[in-house]
Amino acid sequence: MLADTLSETLQRIENAADAAQRPAPRLLAVSKLQPAAAVAALAAAGQHAFGENYVQEAQAKIAELAPSALEWHLIGHLQSNKADVAARTFDWVQTVDRHKLIGALSRYRPAELPPLNVLIQVNIDDEASKHGCHPQDIPALARAIAAEPRLALRGLMAIPAPHPDPALRAAAFSRMKALYDGLAAEYPQVDTLSMGMSDDYALAIAHGATMVRIGTALFGARPTRSP
Repeated sequence: MLADTLSETLQRIENAADAAQRPAPRLLAVSKLQPAAAVAALAAAGQHAFGENYVQEAQAKIAELAPSALEWHLIGHLQSNKADVAARTFDWVQTVDRHKLIGALSRYRPAELPPLNVLIQVNIDDEASKHGCHPQDIPALARAIAAEPRLALRGLMAIPAPHPDPALRAAAFSRMKALYDGLAAEYPQVDTLSMGMSDDYALAIAHGATMVRIGTALFGARPTRSP
């Protein structure tokens, strides 16, 4: 049952944090391609925050589950032409990596909602196949986000390369922690370092992750996306 899997996952996260002598991070349940019923089952077991990769899929799922007090995070690449929908739909956008998105998200965030929580996505291993800004672009993006009253700068997000050598993954997580510490020193509201997934979250926790994004370990194998 999903409730049992959630309990086991939270315990493993707690164990990893204890072993690393770090605070336990928040769990973001990655519900990409999962049915609304599975989200509802995890929510009934106590999980509050869910991550989605696709704006339109998330829109439909959120509508199906409404009304709810769940917290929704966009963790997939955001196209500029969907920034208006994302600004109205999500509580967090973890994948801001260019200036064009900042103005659009701020402009379309409804006044009746709290400011949109934003993470800067960093391409920490400089992979051509992945989105995210270069580390040197973080300061300018952070200044632009912090200047927007409808946005709340909360920290950084990364998806390091899936190196088979744990030492190489650890090095990427360590670089992210250093970038995060620098950002938090300048912006007191920064409190989130989102990194680590089903196969490497313990390593991410050991290097200072404050949020881990777990899908497969919670829900099992992900369904195939329809064309």
